[in-house]
Amino acid sequence: MRVPAIFCALLFSVPVLFGEERPNLLFIYLDDFGWKDTGFMGSDFYETPNLDALAEEGMVFTNAYSASANCAPARASLLSGQYTPRHKIYNVGTGPRGKAKHRRLLHVPGVDVLDPSITTWANCIQEAGYLTATMGKWHLSDDPLPYGFEVNVAGTHSGGPPAGYYPPHPKVPGLGDYSDDEYLTDTLSDRAEQFVRENRESPWMLYLTHFAVHTPLNPKKEYVEKYENKEPGELHDHVAMATMIQSVDEGVGRIVKALEETGTRENTIIVFFSDNGGYGPATDMAPLKGYKGTYYEGGIRVPFFVNWPGVVEGGTTNDSPIIGVDLFPTFCEMLDVEGPEGQILDGVSLMPLLKGGASEVTDRALFWHFPAYLQSFGKGAAPEQRDPLFRSRPCSVIRKGDWKLLEFYESGEFELYDLKTDIGEEDDLSGTEVEKLELLKSDLDGWRKETGADIPTELNPEFDHDSEKKAIRKAMARG
Repeated sequence: MRVPAIFCALLFSVPVLFGEERPNLLFIYLDDFGWKDTGFMGSDFYETPNLDALAEEGMVFTNAYSASANCAPARASLLSGQYTPRHKIYNVGTGPRGKAKHRRLLHVPGVDVLDPSITTWANCIQEAGYLTATMGKWHLSDDPLPYGFEVNVAGTHSGGPPAGYYPPHPKVPGLGDYSDDEYLTDTLSDRAEQFVRENRESPWMLYLTHFAVHTPLNPKKEYVEKYENKEPGELHDHVAMATMIQSVDEGVGRIVKALEETGTRENTIIVFFSDNGGYGPATDMAPLKGYKGTYYEGGIRVPFFVNWPGVVEGGTTNDSPIIGVDLFPTFCEMLDVEGPEGQILDGVSLMPLLKGGASEVTDRALFWHFPAYLQSFGKGAAPEQRDPLFRSRPCSVIRKGDWKLLEFYESGEFELYDLKTDIGEEDDLSGTEVEKLELLKSDLDGWRKETGADIPTELNPEFDHDSEKKAIRKAMARG
């Protein structure tokens, strides 16, 4: 296999300024990977022994959230450390989603490129002398390099693998050579392993942002028969998804082996996260309600762990609610680098929790803002949503303590849940817990004003009430 030239050039161009005492950071970020899609979180069909081992040796967070229920805004919040009203990426693209005659309000289009004047944590880490690389999905602009990365493998504005998971990959930059039947997830894992082996002498940060397990659900061919013959689980049984997950996990195993063989494993922090909930037609987050695109728990609660030898105690679990914007200040503190001067960061560092202490994390509210629409996945989706036409209509959400409030702009309705006793969001308490509703609503209103959140208020002239009612009845009958 030919080594991409950029790897060799950077190997000799980055000075060894700090030595091994500066920890490396491997950030594994998966796409559409659900809360229960690993063994350590409870899957009874998918196989993830390498991820399970890392989780067992680290700290697992059970109340970890993405900052959005779909790809682009989640990634923008992650990289910027800011909630969606600040960076204005609200959806995948800026066009309206779903049928116009079913949308009561005009959506807020927002933008589809992360403002390059916003400092990312990659910028901060790069400025501190680290070699920075991104491999896989980028989705926030045409090129990730201006945002703090020196190496780019496969990062473009595309939201998924441009030509699927099997070759050819004509629009995927930086892959180097690959065989005619090489699975894209394996290729990215191989490039990550190569990066680790070649840069053992310099501090590095690798953002391994797999396209997997985003659609198209192209199974890894070698594993199809195995899962077709495997007994289905009560929670999971999707063969293609299982093969895709196994490919991710085996790649993680190869990268960890490379860390061990280069003597850098004990000096490398490994963080694992997902950009939103799982893809509804292929996986299940039960007992959570919803899936990717919804603002119920299944759409925003995701798996998360930190493995840091000698710092984070292994075999630990943390139930504190955390969110994607927390990773910016966390990464800066982990690597002892300066944060951005004059830029608002909405998150807080998780380091006190990771070291086993208390933190302001437990006392603050988490927020989501989605002034747009996401159309339904279609048949079978109705029980997971407020209606079968949209995964989400314009809404804002707050979680504070165990309480979660959803506000829907089309109707002015609220839903209130006590997640401590009702993790499945089955019992709406908005009609009985009026005092709690008003307190959360006041906090949500204040946050929207503070962040300058765009509120959709203009009626859509193309909306057709009768057509909407007919489409809902038809979808519900189809089931």
